[in-house]
Amino acid sequence: MHNKKYYVSVLDRIKRTQHKTKHNTNKWAKFVYIGKEKNITKLFKETSVKLAFTTKNTISNYLSLKQNQNLKQFEKSGNYQLNCSDCNMKYVGQTGRSCRLRFQEHFRDYKYANNKSKFSIHLMEGRHSIGPMEDIMKVLFTTNQGRLMDTMEKFYICEETRNNNQINDKNTIKPNMIYDVIVRENTRRAHTSS
Repeated sequence: MHNKKYYVSVLDRIKRTQHKTKHNTNKWAKFVYIGKEKNITKLFKETSVKLAFTTKNTISNYLSLKQNQNLKQFEKSGNYQLNCSDCNMKYVGQTGRSCRLRFQEHFRDYKYANNKSKFSIHLMEGRHSIGPMEDIMKVLFTTNQGRLMDTMEKFYICEETRNNNQINDKNTIKPNMIYDVIVRENTRRAHTSS
């Protein structure tokens, strides 16, 4: 290499790194830090095994756990509410499948201008935008298909009709004195607790 005009300092550096790697026979073991590692470190003190400690309590793990818990609600069936992010009108619906699948259908209707969903029609007619599922969808009540799901849907539509901000067909809900009393009582409780 000297005859080929390589610098001697480069050759020396290569030799030193090769020499170090040959003699470095330490092995590393990784442990999750829990706070009582003194006993473990004593066990490996006289060996060629070096210890490295890690933790599972990181910000990214915490945030992904929180996000996964929030997203689990969309995997259930039941009653849901979609909020228009531009005008704050609300659409109440029900699904026997997951709320995530139902949102994807509303999104597809909006994207391809299908006039199948009242929510997508509202967005297209008002030239409003659709937001991400986590921002505009709220799971109101989880249950399987049946009378309870139908009753709860009517109740939530009645509640939004009373607040004068529902997108659903105005003819889908008939006046119901029981719903009116419950909505009025819920509104009164909300005002007195704040």
